[in-house]
Amino acid sequence: MKKRLPLILTGLMAAWFLCTLRAPKEKDFAYAEFGGLPIVFNGRVQPIDSLARNSLLQLREKQTANLEPWKGWNEKPKIIPAIEWLANVMMKPDAADEWPVFRVDHPELIALLKLPEKDKQNRQDGKHYSWNQIQPSLEAMDRESKRIGGREQRKETDPSQRTPYENAVMKMHERLVLYIRLKNALQPQDAGDWAQELGEFESAVPAGVAAVRAQQAGQKYDDAAFGKFVGFVRRFDVMRRFEPPLLVPPRHPDISRDNWMRVGDALIGTARGESIHPSVRYYAAMASAFQEGKADDFNQKVAEYRAALTPSFAPELAKASRELFFNRMQPFYKAMVFYVLAGVLAGASWFGLSDLLRRSAVWLIGLALVIHTCGLVMRMVLEGRPPVTNLYSSAIFIGWGACVLGLVLERFYKDGIGAVVSSGVGFITLIIAHHLALGGDTMEMMRAVLDTNFWLATHVVVVTLGYASTFVAGALALIYIVRGVFTRTLNAARGKSLTRMVYGIVCFATLFSFVGTVLGGIWADQSWGRFWGWDPKENGALIIVLWNALILHLRWGGMIRERGLINCAIVGNIVTSWSWFGVNMLEIGLHSYGFTQAAFKWLIGFVVSQLFIIALGLLPRHLWVSFRDQAVAPAAVGAKGKPAPAT
Repeated sequence: MKKRLPLILTGLMAAWFLCTLRAPKEKDFAYAEFGGLPIVFNGRVQPIDSLARNSLLQLREKQTANLEPWKGWNEKPKIIPAIEWLANVMMKPDAADEWPVFRVDHPELIALLKLPEKDKQNRQDGKHYSWNQIQPSLEAMDRESKRIGGREQRKETDPSQRTPYENAVMKMHERLVLYIRLKNALQPQDAGDWAQELGEFESAVPAGVAAVRAQQAGQKYDDAAFGKFVGFVRRFDVMRRFEPPLLVPPRHPDISRDNWMRVGDALIGTARGESIHPSVRYYAAMASAFQEGKADDFNQKVAEYRAALTPSFAPELAKASRELFFNRMQPFYKAMVFYVLAGVLAGASWFGLSDLLRRSAVWLIGLALVIHTCGLVMRMVLEGRPPVTNLYSSAIFIGWGACVLGLVLERFYKDGIGAVVSSGVGFITLIIAHHLALGGDTMEMMRAVLDTNFWLATHVVVVTLGYASTFVAGALALIYIVRGVFTRTLNAARGKSLTRMVYGIVCFATLFSFVGTVLGGIWADQSWGRFWGWDPKENGALIIVLWNALILHLRWGGMIRERGLINCAIVGNIVTSWSWFGVNMLEIGLHSYGFTQAAFKWLIGFVVSQLFIIALGLLPRHLWVSFRDQAVAPAAVGAKGKPAPAT
């Protein structure tokens, strides 16, 4: 039974994962079907569900909307999925405006917006607020954001020099703009019965167009028809100027599939003599049914719209359906759960029931890696790109590469160390990816500097594998010092085994870092006519190569031994983290993607933690718990064997 326990545990976890893949049963409105409709936002086709999830991540840093945040989890607050929230924002904004989905943490910003403090009796948690609570202070908010933005436009200050309060103001400004865009995506934000308003507009078009043409020709015209028509056009023009998502597909997909339109643009086209776009009619019918609470009518219109799109936009529907499944799957979140559980089991295996816990951990890591791989492959399919396209995907890929390397180590050494490395680095990198996702869509359009699939599949991927392997070497070194300093589990044999692991992984990291850097130079030469330009990212990659090569030379030359190699590997963590994140925040060079104060603080914190562990590694051996008894024993033996002094 004990031999089968790891398989049983893994089977139960796999069954739970498979159960989560089923589409949720919907009692009334077909939110999942509505969420699977294709739109264009951030330059790519995506389902409405992705827009909903990414928008909520930006507004409240979660993919669900808690409508009662003042309640504790044991009080079962009302939580709705992102797509239900977005459906209300787009089609029933009066209800959505009451929901506390804006997260506000900074006390000065709370004071600026005159928001209430935490008070459970008045249904306030002190962090989440509704549009209706913020709206009275929009003018003050607008003045403050213009003041900060104006100083930066005049080059008086730099975004990297913002105070925490100024960062909070600008982030809130972005959130408010996003919310207004969403409210104007399907209908004007103050629309009543949208289908009825469209009917009135359609009936006003012939007389209105005639009146406009007569006015332009200097002839008599119907002033009432002219005013009514121009009023509609101005209303739709305001709607489109908010730059909401593109919900309306092109009229002629056989000519161009890329000319998706905003609802406002499509209606202004109607004012030029075109008929109302069928998609606008379908969305208007959905909105009317939704406002009236007629779930059957809403579901029918969603189904009819999908059927109408199928003949001409089958690829877009298929892509949206795949991404909808990916969203529901949440592979990286599920992988994080399994990495944590496996890490606990692997760590516990060092203190008892070692083989049973270790094997359970390895099987769980295997399951996590399968899910991690599925998520990685699905992203590649959805993007049509290699696995690494931005910082978010680099974190996903580094975690994947580290997990594979850790399992390879575990296959050879069978001591739980590889399992701890796999689960630890896998979990940490997925946590990093989660926080990077708070900025919005992680499958956005490629930056021009990276828009070459061949080089993405070679240079970027190989360099990222170099990052992953350097981090694995550093993680092994951390285990060496932590086990040695704080526990009695690091004996001489385990120390030598860990040292061999670190040495082997450093060799691996040197190879991939060097090859990836050379491939980057070739890419640069073909793209810009120069092999090397001393770009910060190029320098960061070069430093990783030089540092790993230095470690090997110091080891070969006998200048460092066991602990020297371990400490140098931890320095590799610092070097790699700087190349990975630090140079992106310098705001210079081809790879600069903007300074992020939160990321900078975490980077500094990570560097300090590594320096602290290096300091522990430099302590004399007799201060390490694992070697304390060994240091005392020889002294005791020597004292016992020494003859008594003559008296």
